[in-house]
Order: sequence, then structure tokens, then C-alpha cells
Amino acid sequence: MRALKKNGSSKFIVITGPTASGKTQLSVALAEILNSEIISADSRQIYKYLDIGTAKPDPEEMKKVKHHLISILEPDQYFSAGEYQKMARKCLKEIFLKGEIPIVAGGSGLYISALVEGVFEGDYKDDAVRAQFKEIERERGSAHLFRILEKMDPETAMKIHSNDSKRIIRALEVCTISGRKMSDLTREKTKKCNYSPVYFGLLWERRELYNRINIRVEKMVEKGLFQEVRRILKMGFSPDLNSLDSVGYKEVLRYFNGELSEREAVELIKQNTRRYAKKQMIWFRKNPEIKWLPADSSVSFTKIAEKIAEEFIQK
Repeated sequence: MRALKKNGSSKFIVITGPTASGKTQLSVALAEILNSEIISADSRQIYKYLDIGTAKPDPEEMKKVKHHLISILEPDQYFSAGEYQKMARKCLKEIFLKGEIPIVAGGSGLYISALVEGVFEGDYKDDAVRAQFKEIERERGSAHLFRILEKMDPETAMKIHSNDSKRIIRALEVCTISGRKMSDLTREKTKKCNYSPVYFGLLWERRELYNRINIRVEKMVEKGLFQEVRRILKMGFSPDLNSLDSVGYKEVLRYFNGELSEREAVELIKQNTRRYAKKQMIWFRKNPEIKWLPADSSVSFTKIAEKIAEEFIQK
């Protein structure tokens, strides 16, 4: 199927939504229908070896459809939203050149925003200011810094994980030096994508979504989540890596440190995943362009994919 054009600007599909909502299944079903490829918009699936805890597409799904930006970095490599923007836009262009419709799939609001809207590339830098925020982090933790950012620039805070201290400190640095919100500066100084996104998301009743989260966490444990974390550590990677400071990994690391029992770690993963899903939905609801498609326990991802394909073609 040839990529469609509108006003000289090619359109692509974005499948987004909270964790455990079925983005992978839906995007794979859609890619099969459109004979296309998927670009991941997940800030953790980009790392090698972090497979179970990030719910990467399984080997069968990867075999069915070509995926981009999954398992391309070592766990200790830093990867910015700006780098993601460049790589993802390159993937978009390459897929369009094949005459296909790109499908971007993932729940990282920061990465999707970087791809579509661009990222801030201003010169607001001050070592002394950055050092002050790093000291605050050492004394009171990244959660405290995140609360400060939420007050200074809630829009930017919604795009950053509450444990991502590097990006939190960078945003605080920009806000402090410029005296303005980083989100406002970003709108003024970034280059938008040359292609036009068409957004779709799966909308679950909260109780059902939380049940899916709980079931998925149990399946992760059965598949070997704890063994995966231990294997990563045995490879020589530090437990303090930013890539491991995320839901699913940080709780297992606390278990290894003797802070939690195994069952406590599992239940905490469920709790923190539910909280993360709630935070994601708050962010996604701010995007009026997302068309939410109702989903329940009887959902057929193939039927929903067919509906998306039909609607996309008609646009």
C-alpha cells in the first residue's frame, strides 16, 4: 500500500496509550495489514538485554514485522530525546521512501513529542546552577527535584519520567537560567517534523487496565524477570544505571539488596506500574488529536487494526 500524502506532507500513524494497553499487539496487527514497519517510541526498549521488564515484542512479533529502535544501545549508554528525534525521523524518511506507511508505537510522551514537535536545543547552560540541583538530588533524591519541576513547568514534567534525574536537572537548569518555562522555549526554538501524525490509542476502563497490568507483571516474573536483572548485573553493568532506574528493575534491585521480599517486590512493581499508567493517561488526555478506541476483555486487536487502517486511508 502506497503512503498517502496530504498537502505535500506524508502522514504516519502513531499508536500510543498507557502501559499494558495493547500497543504492541495492535501495532503488529496494523503493520501486517498495511505491510509496513514499526518505529518504537519506548525509552527503555531501546536498550539491549532489558527484554522482559520492558515488555519488548516477542521473537514471533519481531519476525512478523520489522521493528526499528529496539535493542540498539548498551544499558550504560546515555540516549537523549534529541538523539531519538534524529534517528526516528531518519526511520520515517526511509520507510516513506519504500512507499510504506510508518507506524510509531510506544508510550513515551517525551519521545513522541520529540519526534513530532522537536526538542529544545537552546544554549541555557550554567555549571554552577546544574551543580546546585545535583546537590539537591544527593540530599533529597530525584523525586524531590521532580516535584520542583512540576511546580516550575508542569508541561515539561509530564514528558519526563520522575526518576530521570538527568533530564529533570536539565529542565530545571533551563528554567532557572532563562526565567521561563522550558516548554514555552521548546515551542519557540524547535523544528517540527515534516510529516503529519495521525494518533490512535486504546481506551480501557481503569479497573480492566489495572487488571491487565497485574497479570502482565505476574507473567514477567514467570518468564524470568528476576533472572534477567541478575544476568545484567553479572555482565558487569552497574545497578545505578539510568536504564535500570525504572519500574520493574528498580524493585528487583531492592530485592537483591535485601530491602524487599520477592513478593513485596512483585506487588510494588504492580503498584508503581499502575501509577505510571495513570500518569501517562494524564499526559495523553492533553493531546486532543488522539482518537481513543474503546477496548475491553473481548478486544480483537485485528479488528481494531482493520478499523484504524480503513479510517487512515479515508483521511
